[in-house]
Amino acid sequence: MIAYDEALAIILREARPLPIETCATSRALGRIVAAPVVSPAALPPFDNSAMDGYALHSGAQMLAAGRTFEVRGAQVAGDAHSDATQDARAAWEIMTGARLPDGFDTVVPVEQVECIGLPGEPARIRLGADVTAAQHVRRRGEDVPEHAEILRAGDCVQPQQLMLLAALGIAEVGVARRPRVAILTTGRELVDDPAQALASGEIRNSNGPFLEARLGMAGAQVVHRRTVNDDPDQFRVALADALAAGADVVVSTGAVSMGRHDFIPGTLRSLGARLHFHKVAIRPGKPLLFARLAGGALFFGLPGNPVSCAVGLRFFVEPALRAMLGMAPEIPVRVPLAADYSPRAPLRFLLKGRLDCDASARMHAHVLAGQESFRILPLLESNAWIVIPETMGTVAAGTLVDVHGLGHLQAPAPIPA
Repeated sequence: MIAYDEALAIILREARPLPIETCATSRALGRIVAAPVVSPAALPPFDNSAMDGYALHSGAQMLAAGRTFEVRGAQVAGDAHSDATQDARAAWEIMTGARLPDGFDTVVPVEQVECIGLPGEPARIRLGADVTAAQHVRRRGEDVPEHAEILRAGDCVQPQQLMLLAALGIAEVGVARRPRVAILTTGRELVDDPAQALASGEIRNSNGPFLEARLGMAGAQVVHRRTVNDDPDQFRVALADALAAGADVVVSTGAVSMGRHDFIPGTLRSLGARLHFHKVAIRPGKPLLFARLAGGALFFGLPGNPVSCAVGLRFFVEPALRAMLGMAPEIPVRVPLAADYSPRAPLRFLLKGRLDCDASARMHAHVLAGQESFRILPLLESNAWIVIPETMGTVAAGTLVDVHGLGHLQAPAPIPA
């Protein structure tokens, strides 16, 4: 049995970055940027009005209330470049988003002017308030300068990134290839079909759907999923099919403890895999196994209890995916513990938790009831994982502890390729 930090270091050493591929921006939601993205243009692309009103030439001076101007043109959003007069007494009617005519440098809102003059005379306006130079003008490049770095390697493309990429006309981005993952759930007691009645001793497969959903949210592509009995030969066939599907990573559940039917460690050795470790000093999830298969794929053997499976995914598989995608290591937040906690063994405890604010807006980490590894319902109340480091004594309320979100990425599932 090895310590958590040592186990994680081994995993990150073995999780090699995946190749870069080009992805259409329209299909990039949830993908991880593989190289910096630089703006090909300025945003806004031209000086434009932030208000419906009148464009004026201020000459960098304040224009006093009461001054009058002759309206000599109009500009609406979508109009092309206008070579307007620079006469200090001229004004152009302008709409929000319209390109500022040449020679004009400020905008007065329509609410702050009075239209004057008689029918048949040139339209004129009178200022109802002082006008500050350059007011209500959006300058070219004020949002994004040309050649500015707008996305960094390791960023996840979310809707706001798509908005910016679309605004700049960027049609493609370089992204890390999504890790291809296969899921093998083991156990003769498991039933996949929710409509099938359970026979005596059978239970429904909850780990398979959970892993498939969470892996997609963590940036992976699930390429194969199968449930097998506690049979080494059947497992070998399922593993061969998973690798034939192109899996970079295989995640199994069950059959990694010390029981008579926990066959996975021996089976992997017989197939030429290199077992890097088996058993980690954590709770829940201590029997976890990590190996590299003969063909190069990574293998994670997670325990079969649902919460042990969730812990193995969150604290071992997801960091590996993060490294393969070229993302920086995750940094937990430090939050004071809400109440004393007394570990029952000198292990690292990875606990279902909840972050809450008190009346003074101070954050506290609450360890939830129902920490047993078979209890799924408390996960619905949880919004975080609380880490209690290896210790023999009680951890007092107010002690700062590491807190992790439910998932390292929490991205929406990418659009299928």
